[in-house]
Amino acid sequence: MTAETTRWAILYCPRKGIYQSRRRWEKVQKELNAQGVKYDFVQSESTESVERLMTMLIHNGYTTIIVMGGDTALNDAVNCLMKEEKQVREQVALGVIPNGTLNDFARFWGYDENEDDKTITWLKKRRVRKIDLGCINYNDKNGDHQKRYFLNCVNIGLTADIQNLRRQGRQVLGSKAVAFFYTLLSMVFHRHDYKMRLTIDYEVTDRSVMTVCVGNALGYGQTPSGVPYSGLLDVSVVYNPKVKQLIEGLWLLVTGRLLNHKSVHPYRVRKMSVEAEKALVCVDGRQAERPVGEYQIHVEPEVINFLIPD
Repeated sequence: MTAETTRWAILYCPRKGIYQSRRRWEKVQKELNAQGVKYDFVQSESTESVERLMTMLIHNGYTTIIVMGGDTALNDAVNCLMKEEKQVREQVALGVIPNGTLNDFARFWGYDENEDDKTITWLKKRRVRKIDLGCINYNDKNGDHQKRYFLNCVNIGLTADIQNLRRQGRQVLGSKAVAFFYTLLSMVFHRHDYKMRLTIDYEVTDRSVMTVCVGNALGYGQTPSGVPYSGLLDVSVVYNPKVKQLIEGLWLLVTGRLLNHKSVHPYRVRKMSVEAEKALVCVDGRQAERPVGEYQIHVEPEVINFLIPD
């Protein structure tokens, strides 16, 4: 069956909590109907179902696919789309209605979870921009080659630890605030530096590093100058600061001035390599398999059609 060219496919990725999920969808559904949007709706239950449903929607001929979810749901959708041939990808425009614990990539464009009316109005205009994707290539513990694309960023080291702890805390404790304090307490007992070998534009760094962020976009505030249409990745390498410097760095991160911190070394590159086997890796906010040996990160320019606001 081939879908109408004007009909959207909406891939709904609910957050945990059946009641809240139902209320959230009903709110968006009301706005879609009020604005006269024609759409078909499918709901995912897991990462595997996102990939299965996304494949089904692509092969059924939908040219506008809207992911109602957060950064990890968008990541799953993008990785599924990248498995298709170029001529197939060229026919599909991907959009987002933010609905996740982390909506950093949606916020980059100005989409707000509390302004569904504005989001849907923008999406209806179907303003398409080709955007870049980052890509990480690595071998897993079984020696198998893995490839994962990212819209937002790859985090290596301490920040990846924090993201993983926050996600675990949120799943167990429910509350964002409680999960935040759980994360702070847990970090007291975590290591804050990792032995890394980084090759960035032929410059080799072999030393203890606290965290690395490789951003295709804002990188949760760690690559504040990153944009997903420059053909380049922004990289922030943070060496292990003293306690006073760490507090100052957190303040600069919150206020969007992280690159002003003396322990932060920024780069802008097309590709780089990393060797840090004991450091955790997160891709768009989700923990990846721990890479074995050296792995590579690069940018692929203008490979996805994305719906952007005015």
